[in-house]
Amino acid sequence: MSLRILHVGKFYPPDPGGMEVFLRDLVVAQRAAGDEVYALVHGAPRADDPQWLRRIPVQGHLIYAPIALGFRRALKRAIRDWAPDVLHLHLPNLSALWVLSLLEARDLPWVVHWHSDVVPSRIRGALALGYLGYRPLEQAVLDHAERIVVTSPPYLEASPALASWREKCTVVPLGLDVSRLPPVGVAREAGGGAVVDTGAVADEVEAIEAGQCATARPRLRLFSMGRLAYYKGFETLIEVVAGMRDVELTIAGDGELRAQLQALVSRHAARLAGNNGAIYLTGAVSEAEKARMFERCDVFCLASRERTEAFGIVLMEAMHFGKPCVVSDLAGSGMPWVVTVSQAGMCVPLEDVAAWRGALERMRDPVLRRTCGAAGREALAARFSMEKVVASLQRVYRGVCEDVAPVHPCGGLLVVIPAMNESATIGAVVSGVIAAGLPNVLVVDDQSTDDTAGCADAAGATVLRPVLRLGAWGAMQTGIRHALARGFDQVITMDADGQHEVAEIPALLSRGTEADVVIGAHPQRASAARRVAWGWFRRLSGFGLEDLTSGFRLYNHAAMKVAASAEATLLDYQDIGVLLLLRRAGLRIVEVPVAMNLRQVGQSRIFNSWWTVFRYMAATTLLCLSRWRVRARLLR
Repeated sequence: MSLRILHVGKFYPPDPGGMEVFLRDLVVAQRAAGDEVYALVHGAPRADDPQWLRRIPVQGHLIYAPIALGFRRALKRAIRDWAPDVLHLHLPNLSALWVLSLLEARDLPWVVHWHSDVVPSRIRGALALGYLGYRPLEQAVLDHAERIVVTSPPYLEASPALASWREKCTVVPLGLDVSRLPPVGVAREAGGGAVVDTGAVADEVEAIEAGQCATARPRLRLFSMGRLAYYKGFETLIEVVAGMRDVELTIAGDGELRAQLQALVSRHAARLAGNNGAIYLTGAVSEAEKARMFERCDVFCLASRERTEAFGIVLMEAMHFGKPCVVSDLAGSGMPWVVTVSQAGMCVPLEDVAAWRGALERMRDPVLRRTCGAAGREALAARFSMEKVVASLQRVYRGVCEDVAPVHPCGGLLVVIPAMNESATIGAVVSGVIAAGLPNVLVVDDQSTDDTAGCADAAGATVLRPVLRLGAWGAMQTGIRHALARGFDQVITMDADGQHEVAEIPALLSRGTEADVVIGAHPQRASAARRVAWGWFRRLSGFGLEDLTSGFRLYNHAAMKVAASAEATLLDYQDIGVLLLLRRAGLRIVEVPVAMNLRQVGQSRIFNSWWTVFRYMAATTLLCLSRWRVRARLLR
C-alpha cells in the first residue's frame, strides 16, 4: 500500500544547497516508487512547479533562517488538502517548528530528518545567541517525533541536540540520484575547449606505470564548491594553494563572504603568479557548468571547519565523476566518514595548512587519484544510492504508521488520566484500573516536576508528556484525540489523585448504551461558593445536572469527536463550554451518582473565593447567551 508523505523542507531546487538537492532527489525517487509525495518549502512560486510542490514566499532572513509569514497557514492548508499519513520534517528549519502549534500536524506521526545541528559557532556569535531561542522548540519537535533519521553514525554520536533521543534515532546515509547527472565524459564534451581532456590523465598514468616521467609538471587542478559561508573553510584552501607551486583552485558558489574571499585572493596575487598558481571564484554556477568543473578538476576539496557541514552531498557528486576527495577530518561530522568508508580520498587535520599541502602533493600521483576515484564511484552505487535511501525510509514510515494504527482492544475503551505532580497516587490508580480489567490506560503528564510519568509507566500505563502546560481539560482533550487516532470507540476520563474510585467505573458503563456522555456526579462535596456558581449556570442553561464534574466521564465515539474539536478548545471555560457544545451537537448527556474520596468535602480547588464565583457567573452568562453553531463535520 502506498503512503501519502508531506515533506516540510527549507528550499527546493533550483535554489542551491545540499539539503535542497537531496530533497529533490528523494521526492522524485519516492514518487517513482509509488508513494504520493508532496513538499512544502520556502521560495518564490515558479510557473513550472508541479502540483505537489508549494513554495512559500520569504519576507526576510534571521541570521541564516528564512522568515516566511505565510508558512503556518500554508502548512495547515497543505495538511488539509493532501491528507498525509506522515509528516517528514527536514531540520534545521525555523518554519518547520510551526508543527508544534497546529492540531492538524500534531495528530500525524512525525519523522524528523536531522541534516545538521545548529552549531553554536565559535566564529559567528549571532548564531550562538539565536540558538538559545531555537533550542527549546527544536527539542519539543524531537520529543514529539516518532522517529529521527540521522545521516551518519559519527554525527549521531557527537550531536548534543540528539543526546536525549537516541532511542528514537536511526541512521540512513544520504543518497544521490545519479540519473540526473551527465555520464562521465559527456559534460567535458559539451564544454568544448574549456575543459581539459581527461584522457591526458590516463596517458600520464600509463607513462608513470611504465617508468616514464615527464620533465614538465602540469598544474594540479583543485575544485571546491558551496555557499561562501563562515563554516566552509575556503580561507584555509586559499592559504594552502597560495603557498604551493603549480596548483589551480576553482571555488564555485556565492554567499556573504564573497567580497572577503576575493580580497584574500587579491592579497596573494603576486605569490600565486610567482608559483604558477591561480585561484578563481566563479560565483553561482549552473548544473551544466558544475558538471564541467567536476570533469576538469583533478581533486575535489572540502575544508569545512564546523559540524554545520554534516555530510556533504557534493562529495557524492565528486564520486560520481570519479574524482578523489580531500576533506577536513572534522570530528563528529559525517564528511570524513563518507570519504573513509568509501576509500575515496584523504582526511586532513582541521585547518592545518601544512597537512593540506602535504596531502595535495600526494594527490599529484595520477595512480592514487585513479584508485580513489574508482573506489568512490563503486561506493556511490553500493552505499549511497537513492534507491537504498527510499527503501530505508519506507521501513521508517511503515514503523511509525504501525505505531499509530487503529487498535480495538477491550471493546475499544481507553481510560485517560490527566496528571500533574501525582507521583504519590498515580501508580495505585493505574494499577487499580488495570486490575479491574481495563488494560488500556493513558496518563497525560501535564508538565509534572516529580516522577509522575515514571510511576505511571511502571504501573503499566502509556504516558504522554505535552510540550506546554495544558490544564485539566486540555490534558483530557489530548487523551481523547489520542484515542481517536488509535481507533478507540469509548473513553473514560478520571482524576489521578484518587478522588474518583476505580470501583465506580461500572456505574459509568451501565449507562453507556443509552447516552453519548455519562457524567459521574457527587454533589455532596460542593462548597457553598461552588453551589452558588453551579446553580447560576443551571438556571441559565437549563441543564438538569446536579454537579460540575469534568474529571469522571464516559464519552462514546460521537462525543469524542466533538470533545476533540478545535471548538471544544476555544469554548472551554471550567468545562462549561464543552457541555454546551455537546448539547448543541444533539448528543445525549446523562448523570449517574458515584462515590468519591471525601477528603475535600466542603472545599473547592476552583471556587475558593466569592471573586472567583463572580467571574465564573459572568463568563458562563456570556457563553450561554452567545450564538454559535456546531459545524457538521464534527458529527461525520
